[in-house]
Amino acid sequence: MNLSPVTLPQLTRAEAPLTLAIEALDEHGHACDLSIPAERALTVYVDKQELITLMTLGAHPEWLVLGYLRNQRLVERVDQIESITVDWDAGDAGAGVAAVKTRGLNTDWAERTQSRIVTTGCGQGSLFGCAMEDLSQVRLPDTHLSQARLYEVLAQVRRQESTYKSAGSVHGCALFDGTELLLFVEDVGRHNAIDSIAGWLWMQTAGAQPKDPLFYTTGRLTSEMVLKAAQMGVPLVVSRSGITQMGFELAQSLGVCAVGRALNRHFFCYTARHRFISQAHLALASSPGAA
Repeated sequence: MNLSPVTLPQLTRAEAPLTLAIEALDEHGHACDLSIPAERALTVYVDKQELITLMTLGAHPEWLVLGYLRNQRLVERVDQIESITVDWDAGDAGAGVAAVKTRGLNTDWAERTQSRIVTTGCGQGSLFGCAMEDLSQVRLPDTHLSQARLYEVLAQVRRQESTYKSAGSVHGCALFDGTELLLFVEDVGRHNAIDSIAGWLWMQTAGAQPKDPLFYTTGRLTSEMVLKAAQMGVPLVVSRSGITQMGFELAQSLGVCAVGRALNRHFFCYTARHRFISQAHLALASSPGAA
């Protein structure tokens, strides 16, 4: 069967500096040069209607906006978006602007986003009511996670060069296909990082979609994070942190294998244990260096 090619949106590439050099005083009274994560406001307009202001590092602002629209279920198909233009100097008080142009959606965005849930996301994440609808339509591939694969994923994350290592105070998220690292994104909030990954994934052609996807995050597995991973078609989620009650319950209902407290050789598999292949003897091997 021949499929018509999808018309992808045009995106700018307005990556901003990720860190700021400052001087601080240490415990010995000495002045020292440090790097801290940048944080900037990005106000999103859809068809000239103001939607929301996101606080972000600005590493991949176009993917962030695209993934945000997808994960909030505000746009159903990527070809409904004509372009996303980011300008870091266009807003008031130094805020950046992301102008989203759709292909004739003619939506009242204020009414569409009236029902809003403030989540536990760092930087105060949010979900609109429409994002929680139609969970029965979520379809996840029949993939599994072996303990050996889990350890390899964790080892790759440890080796990843990151803003966290140089400046701290950020969350990181990664998308794997098997044990291949496809994308690693950091931001001030884990919800921004996963939205950026979702935006990148939405821009990939059907042939480039991961066959054995796994999502990793340094942050908590809240209901928001589990939901967004499931909406991307990812049935395996791994966190360096733990899981919340709503995250646990949602993962159970969706059949998502949620693994938390994953550091070195320690972890807990919380849900969908039928997807997990235990290899307990690997836990007895020499523990790798701390992350």
